Formats: sequence, structure tokens, C-alpha cells
Amino acid sequence: MKIKLITIGKTDESYLIEGIEKYLSRLKHYVSFEFIIINDVKVGKKNNVELQKEQETAQILSRINVTDVVVLLDEKGSEYNSVEFSSFIQKKLNAGTDLVFVIGGPFGFAEVLYQRATSKIALSQLTFSHQMVRLFFVEQLYRAFTILKGEKYHHL
Repeated sequence: MKIKLITIGKTDESYLIEGIEKYLSRLKHYVSFEFIIINDVKVGKKNNVELQKEQETAQILSRINVTDVVVLLDEKGSEYNSVEFSSFIQKKLNAGTDLVFVIGGPFGFAEVLYQRATSKIALSQLTFSHQMVRLFFVEQLYRAFTILKGEKYHHL
């Protein structure tokens, strides 16, 4: 079993990169983890938002296997506290297939990716940049595994 995190576009800020790398390193002690960065598509004179979402989604789908469980990070997704999220992770991993989380670009996902996904989750009702969400999400994944292992990182 493996967890993949697919994101659109590179992370620009060094402090975000440093934080993401810190938690990715920690996660490797708990689970096989792959961080996949898809090239972003720029909206220009020839492209529109829907075309951008379709092109990004095509790249995302090319990195997803037929048997993968796909979870989108989406503002309209279900919200969990950290303990509930750890239970969500455990249930998905118990299915025995790879678990793929997807953080989209600034305009979200094309409809075909919503149809492919098995779940949608939201980190908060607040809006964050998609680059910041990467750091927040890998920290929450790390926190979930420490909760599942009964470690002291999360204070219950």
C-alpha cells in the first residue's frame, strides 16, 4: 500500500518547501509515500479556465491507477477533526489499495476527476493558497499516522 499526493505546479516559497520536506521525511517512517508535482497549465490568450482544468486533469489522471482510491482536496468536501481524519485514513488503507490525494490548481478540477474520485475532503472552510494547502495537508497526514500509532505528537 502506498499513499500518493498529486499537486499542480511547483511550490515557490522556500519556507513552504522546507516544511513540506520535513513532513514528507517523517511520513516515510509510517507509509510508502510519493509526492507528485504535475506541471501547471497557464491560462493565456489561447486557453480558458475550463481548458486549463481539463489539461491539468488529464495529467493527473495519467498518474492514477485503475485500482487507486482517489480523494480530492476540495472546498466542498467533508471536514474532519484530526482524530476523525486518522480514522478516515485507516479505513481507506484497510481496503488494501493505494490511496491518492489530489490538490488541484487555482481553478479546481474538471468534472471527469470529480467523477473518478471516491471522496472529497476539505481542510477548512477558510480559503488557502494551493501551495500552503500542501504543507497543511502533509502535516495532517503525519499527525494522522502518529494518532494511529498512539504517539505523542497529537495531544488528545
